[in-house]
Amino acid sequence: MFSHIMIGTNDIEKSAAFYAKVLGVIGAREPIMNQAKSGAMRAMFMHDGSVFMLSEPIDGEAATCANGMTVGFTCNSPEQVQEMHDAAVEAGGTSIEDPPGLREGGALGPLHLAYFRDLDGHKICAIHRPKA
Repeated sequence: MFSHIMIGTNDIEKSAAFYAKVLGVIGAREPIMNQAKSGAMRAMFMHDGSVFMLSEPIDGEAATCANGMTVGFTCNSPEQVQEMHDAAVEAGGTSIEDPPGLREGGALGPLHLAYFRDLDGHKICAIHRPKA
Protein backbone atom coordinates (compact mmCIF):
# COMPACT_ATOMS: atom_id res chain seq x y z
CA MET A 1 0.00 0.00 0.00
CA PHE A 2 2.79 2.45 0.80
CA SER A 3 5.73 3.31 -1.42
CA HIS A 4 7.58 5.27 1.26
CA ILE A 5 7.33 7.21 4.49
CA MET A 6 9.34 10.39 5.00
CA ILE A 7 9.79 12.21 8.28
CA GLY A 8 11.66 15.42 9.00
CA THR A 9 14.76 15.83 11.09
CA ASN A 10 16.80 18.74 12.39
CA ASP A 11 20.04 16.71 12.53
CA ILE A 12 20.36 14.35 9.55
CA GLU A 13 23.62 12.76 10.75
CA LYS A 14 22.36 11.93 14.26
CA SER A 15 18.98 10.78 12.96
CA ALA A 16 20.55 8.56 10.27
CA ALA A 17 22.84 6.98 12.89
CA PHE A 18 19.85 6.43 15.22
CA TYR A 19 17.79 4.70 12.53
CA ALA A 20 20.74 2.66 11.27
CA LYS A 21 20.83 1.03 14.73
CA VAL A 22 17.05 0.76 15.14
CA LEU A 23 16.20 -0.48 11.63
CA GLY A 24 19.24 -2.73 11.54
CA VAL A 25 17.28 -4.90 13.98
CA ILE A 26 14.84 -5.83 11.19
CA GLY A 27 17.51 -6.10 8.49
CA ALA A 28 17.38 -2.68 6.83
CA ARG A 29 20.56 -1.72 4.99
CA GLU A 30 22.65 1.34 5.83
CA PRO A 31 21.03 4.52 4.52
CA ILE A 32 21.64 5.93 1.07
CA MET A 33 22.36 9.63 1.48
CA ASN A 34 21.39 12.17 -1.17
CA GLN A 35 20.77 15.87 -1.53
CA ALA A 36 17.49 17.28 -2.85
CA LYS A 37 17.50 20.13 -5.38
CA SER A 38 16.64 22.43 -2.47
CA GLY A 39 19.91 21.46 -0.76
CA ALA A 40 18.15 19.45 1.94
CA MET A 41 19.97 16.23 2.85
CA ARG A 42 18.06 12.96 2.92
CA ALA A 43 18.74 9.45 4.21
CA MET A 44 16.89 6.52 2.62
CA PHE A 45 16.59 3.13 4.32
CA MET A 46 15.40 0.29 2.08
CA HIS A 47 13.98 -3.01 3.25
CA ASP A 48 11.69 -5.59 1.62
CA GLY A 49 10.50 -3.18 -1.07
CA SER A 50 9.71 -0.36 1.36
CA VAL A 51 11.55 2.93 1.81
CA PHE A 52 11.79 4.91 5.05
CA MET A 53 13.27 8.35 4.50
CA LEU A 54 14.61 11.09 6.73
CA SER A 55 14.81 14.60 5.36
CA GLU A 56 15.85 18.05 6.38
CA PRO A 57 12.78 20.19 5.60
CA ILE A 58 13.00 21.62 2.09
CA ASP A 59 11.32 24.86 3.17
CA GLY A 60 14.22 25.73 5.49
CA GLU A 61 11.99 25.71 8.58
CA ALA A 62 12.57 23.48 11.61
CA ALA A 63 11.32 19.90 11.44
CA THR A 64 8.49 19.12 13.86
CA CYS A 65 6.70 15.88 14.60
CA ALA A 66 3.05 15.40 13.77
CA ASN A 67 0.62 15.08 16.66
CA GLY A 68 -1.29 11.82 16.24
CA MET A 69 1.17 10.34 13.72
CA THR A 70 2.81 6.97 14.32
CA VAL A 71 5.16 5.10 12.02
CA GLY A 72 5.03 1.33 12.58
CA PHE A 73 7.74 -1.15 11.62
CA THR A 74 6.91 -4.84 11.24
CA CYS A 75 9.00 -7.22 13.33
CA ASN A 76 9.34 -10.99 12.86
CA SER A 77 8.85 -11.95 16.51
CA PRO A 78 7.98 -10.61 19.96
CA GLU A 79 11.71 -10.77 20.75
CA GLN A 80 12.49 -8.53 17.77
CA VAL A 81 9.91 -5.99 19.04
CA GLN A 82 11.80 -5.85 22.34
CA GLU A 83 15.16 -5.69 20.54
CA MET A 84 14.05 -2.75 18.36
CA HIS A 85 12.73 -0.90 21.43
CA ASP A 86 15.97 -1.53 23.32
CA ALA A 87 18.10 -0.42 20.35
CA ALA A 88 16.08 2.80 20.13
CA VAL A 89 16.47 3.60 23.83
CA GLU A 90 20.18 2.74 23.75
CA ALA A 91 20.62 5.08 20.75
CA GLY A 92 18.97 8.01 22.58
CA GLY A 93 15.27 7.44 21.93
CA THR A 94 12.62 7.56 24.65
CA SER A 95 10.36 4.67 25.65
CA ILE A 96 6.72 5.78 25.78
CA GLU A 97 3.31 4.39 26.71
CA ASP A 98 3.14 0.89 28.20
CA PRO A 99 6.25 -1.29 28.40
CA PRO A 100 6.90 -3.48 25.32
CA GLY A 101 4.70 -6.55 25.29
CA LEU A 102 1.50 -8.31 24.32
CA ARG A 103 -1.66 -6.23 23.84
CA GLU A 104 -5.19 -7.09 22.80
CA GLY A 105 -5.61 -5.71 19.30
CA GLY A 106 -9.41 -5.83 19.08
CA ALA A 107 -10.36 -6.83 15.53
CA LEU A 108 -6.67 -7.39 14.71
CA GLY A 109 -6.25 -9.93 17.50
CA PRO A 110 -3.29 -9.97 19.88
CA LEU A 111 -0.29 -7.79 19.02
CA HIS A 112 3.21 -7.48 20.42
CA LEU A 113 3.97 -3.74 20.55
CA ALA A 114 6.62 -1.30 21.69
CA TYR A 115 6.41 2.47 21.32
CA PHE A 116 9.24 4.99 21.45
CA ARG A 117 10.09 8.48 20.28
CA ASP A 118 13.07 9.10 18.04
CA LEU A 119 15.58 11.91 18.45
CA ASP A 120 13.21 14.43 16.81
CA GLY A 121 10.14 13.33 18.82
CA HIS A 122 8.44 11.19 16.14
CA LYS A 123 6.32 8.38 17.58
CA ILE A 124 7.55 4.99 16.34
CA CYS A 125 6.02 1.55 16.87
CA ALA A 126 7.66 -1.85 16.66
CA ILE A 127 4.90 -4.40 15.96
CA HIS A 128 4.54 -8.15 15.59
CA ARG A 129 1.23 -9.70 14.61
CA PRO A 130 1.20 -13.42 15.39
CA LYS A 131 -0.05 -15.47 12.45
CA ALA A 132 -3.44 -17.02 13.11
